[in-house]
Amino acid sequence: MWQATVVWQRLIKKVIEPYGVAHAQFVLMAILLWIEEHHKQSTQAVLVKMSKLDKMTVSKALNTLGDKEFITRIESPKDSRTKVTHLTNKGRALIQQLVPIVEAVDAQFFGGLEKADQKQLTQALALLVE
Repeated sequence: MWQATVVWQRLIKKVIEPYGVAHAQFVLMAILLWIEEHHKQSTQAVLVKMSKLDKMTVSKALNTLGDKEFITRIESPKDSRTKVTHLTNKGRALIQQLVPIVEAVDAQFFGGLEKADQKQLTQALALLVE
């Protein structure tokens, strides 16, 4: 499983690196896009939970994304200790461009498996993540 993950991540890194985005940053931006499309609020805790990345990785990635003006973080109206994260127009445009590119990598990488095997793998991995 480790070797498959390393190969898959290497392929993704190769296609997103020219855009100045690391894999963890891509994942967080993709999650933010999904959250915003579903009219939900995103905090760092939500991003940690959804991405399964550790708190420090998420924090560093969000700082970098903020520095690059791909996201903004504002104080939550419900809790002044919490910041709500949003994609900027620049960030939204980039992630909308990158998602199909990464999906193509996924299709190529997992395309060596029959559809039934892909479904079984997805289900098995989902069980492990839970």
